[in-house]
Amino acid sequence: MPQSYLKIFENNKKWVESKVAENPEFFHELSKTQSPDYLYIGCSDSRATAEDFMGLKPGEVFVHRNVGNIVNPIDLNAASSIEYAVNHLKVKHVIVCGHYNCGGVKAAMQAQDLGLLNPWLRNIRDVYRLHQAELDAITDETKRYDRFVELNVQEQCINIIKMACVQERYILEEYPIVHGWVFDLRTGKIVDLEIDFEKILKDIQKVYDLTNSDWVMSRKK
Repeated sequence: MPQSYLKIFENNKKWVESKVAENPEFFHELSKTQSPDYLYIGCSDSRATAEDFMGLKPGEVFVHRNVGNIVNPIDLNAASSIEYAVNHLKVKHVIVCGHYNCGGVKAAMQAQDLGLLNPWLRNIRDVYRLHQAELDAITDETKRYDRFVELNVQEQCINIIKMACVQERYILEEYPIVHGWVFDLRTGKIVDLEIDFEKILKDIQKVYDLTNSDWVMSRKK
């Protein structure tokens, strides 16, 4: 086996030893259950690891990742992760986190055939189509690229807010709240896009109200 592969198991051994040294009951407690406050939906990029830059421990964040941090309504992987986190884990915050210098977003900006990636990247290209006037007005390519990353996060947040499980639980418990972030690889800092969750929910419910609000409210009483 290549040494680079075997190193992973050595690293794991050292990690286990360090955790047990800190707390002999660590893995016993970890194996019982999970009750994270956060659902993190991020990009699969190897440089953007949620637990590390959020400063959280195992069991504190439920993570779903894919190329370009996309929430497509017909993607059962993302939808089931959100449904499970919202209705079963009872997370209080749903975070969509993109990152500057995202390869998926950059690929979507280019006019080329990328094979199997085409239908997936169409989700990101649709974001460009929705915001083309704003993006085309940005003459600096790097700034346009950064803004595209931010707008992609914003649209994925909206896709989550459209979901019935999110709307229903928010009516009942005033959670979860949806947030949009960008991780800046150049500084290591998280940028909060300050998504106005309540305003977006109110604005879209005329079309995307998937709940019987009276029935849901009757469950709250």
